[in-house]
Amino acid sequence: MDVAQSLLPPLIPGTLYLVATPIGNLEDITLRALRVLRECDVVAAEDTRHTGQLLRHFEISKPLLSYFKFNEAKRTEEFVGRLRRGEKIALVTDAGSPGISDPGERIVAAAVAAGCRVEAIPGACALVAGLTASGLPTEEFHFAGFLPHKSGQRANRLAELARIPGTLVLYESPFRVERLAEELQLAMPDRRVVFARELTKKFEEWLRGTPAELATLLKQRPRKGEFVVLVGPADTSHCTSPQAPTVGQTP
Repeated sequence: MDVAQSLLPPLIPGTLYLVATPIGNLEDITLRALRVLRECDVVAAEDTRHTGQLLRHFEISKPLLSYFKFNEAKRTEEFVGRLRRGEKIALVTDAGSPGISDPGERIVAAAVAAGCRVEAIPGACALVAGLTASGLPTEEFHFAGFLPHKSGQRANRLAELARIPGTLVLYESPFRVERLAEELQLAMPDRRVVFARELTKKFEEWLRGTPAELATLLKQRPRKGEFVVLVGPADTSHCTSPQAPTVGQTP
């Protein structure tokens, strides 16, 4: 350990650390995240296999416990008990910040209610990456996560979102993104829309246009990887987004 490392404050016993992990590019892990993962007592992971690969890449060896949608209730009680005993727990999801369309909200609420300490370790987040590079207004935005799967529920939700001011941000799977473009044609046909795919990865891609233009583009292009979907507000006259569909891709 060098001098600078030795001067860093130690992790605090009984703390739940919410550790953001890369959303694609491993270079986006922070030095602080690596230190927390090295110094914690246990890592709570959405997918222990996925997180195990990440830890091995950075030569970190820690006990791994699963924490996902179907065992949240049981694990939450266990983790609160561990925190009360003074353990230091690092919570990670497969990508990005825990609690943002990923497990985390429940354990954080329980830890806070139990009087335990919670600390966020900031890092990569697809929501922020997509919004800031979209070319759409950023001073006011609304994050809605994933839409419901059923058609009627999706239509109702989009109708609700259409009335909210600011830029809308959604997550969508590659299996439903073409369907979403068609739904946006009905709900918000004149809005400027940006589809960001494979953010931070080798084949990062940006599609910009109206819902109708993007529906046509999506029929011609691969739809692998999750999408961040950004919908401009009703009036985007001050926005510099192009008035024709564009495709942007990293080298």
